[in-house]
Amino acid sequence: MSHENHQSLINTLHECMVACNHCYDACLKEDDVKMMVDCIRMDRECADMCSFLEQALGRGTPFTAELAKACADICEACGNECKKHDHDHCKKCAEACFKCADACKSLVA
Repeated sequence: MSHENHQSLINTLHECMVACNHCYDACLKEDDVKMMVDCIRMDRECADMCSFLEQALGRGTPFTAELAKACADICEACGNECKKHDHDHCKKCAEACFKCADACKSLVA
């Protein structure tokens, strides 16, 4: 299957990666960084996975379903962590993560 068939998911993955990277950077600047450690860690995991799946879809990976399932799980975990915090960047990140998790799930449904 060509990457054109996955363009919408590729865009969603990219948006999620950008949101996670922004949240990661903003969390590092919060007054109580220790309280943000789990959020920072999940932001990195999620951004890396979204970036990897975006690239893999672009090159026509034969592991689309497996990678999309893993990405959905990671996005959901990141979204759940981010939604624990009141910061605007965390709320926006959680929203992007849940949207991306849904998009990944619909690919493997």
